Amino acid sequence: MCQLLGMNCNTPTDIVFSFSGFAQRACEHADGFGIAFFEGRGLRHFVDHLSADNSPVAELIQRYPIQSKQVIAHIRKATQGRVALENCHPFVRELWGHYWVFAHNGNLVDFHPRLHAAFKPVGDTDSERAFCWLMQELAKSHAAMPSVDELTRTLSELMPQVARHGTFNCMLSQGDALWAHCSTHLHHLVRQHPFGVARLQDQDVEVDFAEVTQSGDRVAVIATQPLTVGEPWVAMQPGQLLAFVDGLPRP
Repeated sequence: MCQLLGMNCNTPTDIVFSFSGFAQRACEHADGFGIAFFEGRGLRHFVDHLSADNSPVAELIQRYPIQSKQVIAHIRKATQGRVALENCHPFVRELWGHYWVFAHNGNLVDFHPRLHAAFKPVGDTDSERAFCWLMQELAKSHAAMPSVDELTRTLSELMPQVARHGTFNCMLSQGDALWAHCSTHLHHLVRQHPFGVARLQDQDVEVDFAEVTQSGDRVAVIATQPLTVGEPWVAMQPGQLLAFVDGLPRP
């Protein structure tokens, strides 16, 4: 299955270290990759149908330290939908004047919800269908952008309806928060003062975060599998939904 990576911070932060380790896993997940960075209400969105370990787009991202408070990345191992640019995650839609970003790891069986004209898939993946349905149902439930807590309550009702059709590990963000839903495998980590040294699992690279952070910085990293050794990664439980705000998880 695919691999997910998310970052939520209380101050704009670059994801070069985590993404470099994440991209090493593309040898087993070679059917495309993508990454989206929020900058205020704006969004930088990069996708490629090439593998993240040999894509010029991935090389650019590893060399260019884009700073963001919300990041979602994905490397794809196709289960539904051909290997094509339109099937690469994360997917993006607009709702209530905000960009929304979504990425999914898993396989949904017989998931063909009725979708109206405002939200229709461009590609042919179960993942994009699920995203369109979530956007449609959120639009039905609220007239304007709700609070993070209200959105969490609504998503806690919607996510299980999709998860009934199979494996539904996913991440969703509208720029103010990042939601992570676990069906089988998701882990999270909070880095904050006092910062220490972290070493990537998939690459012989380490960073002393005490040298590159301020004492008030806080960063939450969410990934399918832990990216580093020697840090206190926490495994999410099946069916669990967390909202990450300012680098901390909210149940």
